[in-house]
Amino acid sequence: MDLSYTLLGIVVGILVGITGVGGGSLVTPALTLFGIHPAVAVGTDLAFAGLTKTFGTIVHRYQDSVEWRIARLLVLGSCPAALITIGVLAATGSHVNGGLINVVLAVALVLTAIVLLVGRDTVARIAMRYEKHIADHRAPLTIAAGVLLGVLVTLSSIGAGALGATFLVILYPRLSATRIAGTDIAHAVPLTTIAGLGHFALGNVDVLLLASLLMGSVPGVVLGSYASGRFPDRIVRRLLATVLLMVGVRIAVFV
Repeated sequence: MDLSYTLLGIVVGILVGITGVGGGSLVTPALTLFGIHPAVAVGTDLAFAGLTKTFGTIVHRYQDSVEWRIARLLVLGSCPAALITIGVLAATGSHVNGGLINVVLAVALVLTAIVLLVGRDTVARIAMRYEKHIADHRAPLTIAAGVLLGVLVTLSSIGAGALGATFLVILYPRLSATRIAGTDIAHAVPLTTIAGLGHFALGNVDVLLLASLLMGSVPGVVLGSYASGRFPDRIVRRLLATVLLMVGVRIAVFV
């Protein structure tokens, strides 16, 4: 096992514990910057996310903070989209996959940075103004959001967290933050599991790398969770958004 990846897992775990931002937006770009092939970075991170989010879902289910009907609508769109995307990746060469994944990764990072900078409360206030226009179309729009997330997450491993929660805030602005988080995580488990298994079948999951990340991230999340109240959330999120934006631009420039 490479100690540098364990240290990366610790850093990612701490940041996730402090900010609540999904590890995908942190792990995948970091691995690509370490020189890991984009497809392997995405596949390994999806396996990583599937394992960690499963435990999060168990907690949220115990707290009764999951809107299962909404989660099922998201799954109706995301899981078939993930399977189709895996099929497209299987039909193309690794060079094409790497270039495509880098492009989607850069876009996903920039979108995540924008979401962090704007803030969930601002998105909810804007969504409230248009709630009457989307109320009668929530079910198909939720499935459509799932399709977008399925493609984005399968290609970049990014989106199930910050972007998924943003879609939920837009479509269901009256849901509490706890239920948004619980529903988002519950949906992410089948999505990341299916996408991760697909990448595993394609040979894009590095098991030793995954183990190294998990060894660092588990204690890192615990440390970050304890430290979360000691740092101003707004400042931390803005700093993180700036870093993600810079990394996204760098990946886009060097695609």
